[in-house]
Amino acid sequence: MTARAVLGAVLILLAPALAAGQLPGAGGAKAKDEKAQPLTVDSDRMERFGKENLVIFSGNVVARRDNSVQYADRIEVYLDEKGDRVLRTVSTGSVKIITKDCRTGTAQRAEYFDIEQRVTLIGNARVWEEDNVVSGDTITLFISQDRSIVQGGKQERVKAVFYSRDEDKRDGQAALRRPAEPCRN
Repeated sequence: MTARAVLGAVLILLAPALAAGQLPGAGGAKAKDEKAQPLTVDSDRMERFGKENLVIFSGNVVARRDNSVQYADRIEVYLDEKGDRVLRTVSTGSVKIITKDCRTGTAQRAEYFDIEQRVTLIGNARVWEEDNVVSGDTITLFISQDRSIVQGGKQERVKAVFYSRDEDKRDGQAALRRPAEPCRN
């Protein structure tokens, strides 16, 4: 098992950036500059189970790459038999993902499946960019298809708020009606 395979999996969970093609790291779609971008993972504990091809980061896990960051209480990384490829990752406990382009996602649990290129945010899932927000019990992102499904739960229905973009007549660039805070990861 290579450290790059294990650590590279952690930020794969940054689904909004992957869907936008901004983050390298998914097993099927590697960017040219992937090696140039360092990955830093901090946690209170890391445990490797060689026979099970499993690595677990636990306790205040913070994973950073190229000004994107993920926070979770625990991240499980499941590897293939050789330990060269991440098959699946599971993040639990106060999951929060902030991408370098200021997209944010939160949930109680996040699951990533490499072969299917699918990320599922489970439990009070919420994804937003600036003032636009979508929330539901479960949000599933099909990365390679640029498609998502948001499902409500027993307690709440799906909710979405989208703000119109106004054309700035001075320079021709689109601007939100209400400016958002700058992204600082």
